Amino acid sequence: MEGKTLIQEAIKIQGDVVRKMKAEKATKEQVDKEISKLLKLKAQLEDDGKHQFVLKTAKGTRDYNPKQMAIRERVFNTIISSFKRHGAETIDTPVFELKETLTGKYGEDSKLIYDLKDQGGELLSLRYDLTVPFARYLAMNKITNIKRYHIAKVYRRDNPAMTRGRYREFYQCDFDIAGQYDSMVPDAECLRIVYEILSELDLGEFRVKVNDRRILDGMFAVCGVPDDMFRTICSTVDKLDKIPWEDVKREMVNDKGLSEEAADQIGEYVSMQGGMDLAERLLQDQKMSRSKQACAGLSDIKLLFSYLQLFQVTDKVVFDLSLARGLDYYTGVIYEAVLCQAGAASSPADVHNSTFSVECVSVGSVAGGGRYDGLVGMFDPNGKKVPCVGVSIGIERIFSFMEQKAEDLALKIRTTEVQVMVASAQKNLMEERLKLVTELWNAGIKAEVLYKKNPKLLSQLQHCEESGIPLVAILGEQELQDGVVKLRVVATREEVDISRSDLVEEIRRRT
Repeated sequence: MEGKTLIQEAIKIQGDVVRKMKAEKATKEQVDKEISKLLKLKAQLEDDGKHQFVLKTAKGTRDYNPKQMAIRERVFNTIISSFKRHGAETIDTPVFELKETLTGKYGEDSKLIYDLKDQGGELLSLRYDLTVPFARYLAMNKITNIKRYHIAKVYRRDNPAMTRGRYREFYQCDFDIAGQYDSMVPDAECLRIVYEILSELDLGEFRVKVNDRRILDGMFAVCGVPDDMFRTICSTVDKLDKIPWEDVKREMVNDKGLSEEAADQIGEYVSMQGGMDLAERLLQDQKMSRSKQACAGLSDIKLLFSYLQLFQVTDKVVFDLSLARGLDYYTGVIYEAVLCQAGAASSPADVHNSTFSVECVSVGSVAGGGRYDGLVGMFDPNGKKVPCVGVSIGIERIFSFMEQKAEDLALKIRTTEVQVMVASAQKNLMEERLKLVTELWNAGIKAEVLYKKNPKLLSQLQHCEESGIPLVAILGEQELQDGVVKLRVVATREEVDISRSDLVEEIRRRT
């Protein structure tokens, strides 16, 4: 017992060491070394006497019950039908990639990549997103144009906030257009897809913010940010949707070493929101007009808004200079869709002043993406570039909202698609029930029976009510003699005798 107490004390001390190193931002190698020591101590404790096994899912993961899966399936179907409506085909890639494939593509988020132990000489990592594997796939297969969607799980060593739809294992739904096309047409179509999906899912008010990486880089240059600090300052600006400007400025100046004057100038620009008019005004801006990069980006934003008008989505899209998106691979237009609190949104179309503030209090990002023209070239031996633009739907956060909505409205969610239950009113009719259900299955009807020889009719009807099955096909001695089936509508309790030969057609008509 004394030995066990000593090990528990050692575990507590080692746990404090690990937490301290994380707080002091020690290197990953140093932290991993101390974690390894902690795990050895815990293993010792488990070996020392009986270990109480705890049944739970790993941190940042969850199980999904049938009701949750029914909601997920409905969301997936909505998303996939939109992708297919726009002519996309689908692919799949391995869940893990060579570590070097993922290294250096995600900026400061690279620390969130899950590395696997050495497997037979290959250093592997779990995929962090679906975009980098897509770029690797294009380069490897020498594909220069494709419109594809990909729905699969990705993995991040993030601090999970599962109540807000943040996990370590989660689905991404990506749509990308690769190929050399006229400027801004594919980009506008990606935004149209976001608009369609969020409208069809009926999640409430939403906004799609757009910006351009070239505008950001031009803005940083004219505000006096040194070239080698562009990416790190961009990562800080990317936090503006989570923390106030004062905190962002403090990080830029105190942590990143940017001058206060440069930070204040950035602050003036990132407070601007508008539409095509804001792009026009910035093209005339004394400082911004000095940057060729920024001017190219602003001209493309103008063109983008002209196409968005044709696609009838400008009521939800806003040009927002605070949007940064921290990933290193973006080269042009970037965008992010956010859900707004009910009643707090005004339409960008109604506001003519280009420095207006859209009163959309964000309750979470649900889609994001942009143009990444250089990523495929990183994998091609000859550096051959394939221009790409895409969008990723934040499916887990959407699931969280949909689940909450179903709970708040006390919606009855059907977890099966059974159209009819084959029931019997008397004993010794199991064979007849099995014959009838087989006829229905052969005709493509979704049907089921209870797995009992002589179930009570009341039990069979209760099962239908609980499961949401709309119809019951009831067999009895009299029905068998007359060659009919009694079809009962569960909701209204209406019953009607249907000829056996007409049953399939009647079920199809009623469901």
